[in-house]
Amino acid sequence: MLTYAVKRVALAVLILIVVMVAMYAMVFLVPGDPASLALGPRATPELKALLRERMGLDEPVLMQIARFFGNAITGNLGYDVWSKRPVLDQILEAFPHTLTLGLVALGWAFVLGTALGCVATVWRGTIVDRLLGLLSVSLIAVPSFVIAIYSLLIFAVWLRWLPAIGAGQAGDPMSQLRALILPALSLGIGWVGYIARLVRASLLEVMGANHIRTARAFGLPERRIVLNHALRVAIIPTISILAVGFGSILSSAVFVETVFGRPGIGTLVTSAVAKRNYPVVMGTVLFMTAFYLFIVTAADLLIARLDPRVRDVLRA
Repeated sequence: MLTYAVKRVALAVLILIVVMVAMYAMVFLVPGDPASLALGPRATPELKALLRERMGLDEPVLMQIARFFGNAITGNLGYDVWSKRPVLDQILEAFPHTLTLGLVALGWAFVLGTALGCVATVWRGTIVDRLLGLLSVSLIAVPSFVIAIYSLLIFAVWLRWLPAIGAGQAGDPMSQLRALILPALSLGIGWVGYIARLVRASLLEVMGANHIRTARAFGLPERRIVLNHALRVAIIPTISILAVGFGSILSSAVFVETVFGRPGIGTLVTSAVAKRNYPVVMGTVLFMTAFYLFIVTAADLLIARLDPRVRDVLRA
């Protein structure tokens, strides 16, 4: 188990390094001088040189990468080119909004998807199972930004039930909750279908186990067998999917936060890209990549801890 954990952590660190090297490569592969693009064609050579110095682009590439990683280890992700504020402070201000949105979106998608998967299993082979399968595939096929635009038009513009933009009034939980409904709906609805199909497939596999046959032999109802005996085993494979899904939801939040005008990582990155604020962009990418890798690695270790079959493979 310890060897497996060390390998997973080492792989996460390697992926993080590759991502950041790729980010630096993309900065230099963009046509034109970053300082000229940020300041415009009328900027003087002195201003361009000063901005390149602020961005750290006046040093060799390898020196820039080494300095960035050295600072990142100590928690220093650089400074905003325009406001001179630490990048980490801006990320920590925006991240709670995105994290809350992602948790709420994944939470309601997990609850509803698990319920639909259980219903499809209990009524497997019937018209209910087929209708739920069609519904799940339909939800998976629709992109989150399409759901965001149409939900905004229907519930905020036409019906005026919910606010169109913003994160609600500070200090007013009900206002913040109402402002969270549409973004969370847009982000999570696609994952309802994924989780429903995964839970159904996992339950059908578990339903052939010996302890399920024993429960049937005692005359327990099918619904009770699924909820009390099969689900606790079938839910384990969804842990890794939830980790991947959480990362996908956080990446999709870039579009959803832009559509609904919510403060968060998506808004921060969009604004930084528009202003050619490379330290903010690279610092945010590093932070979000590290967070995503932490979630996925923790999920893999949790599965190895909970699933006896995985533990047996690791011991072998």
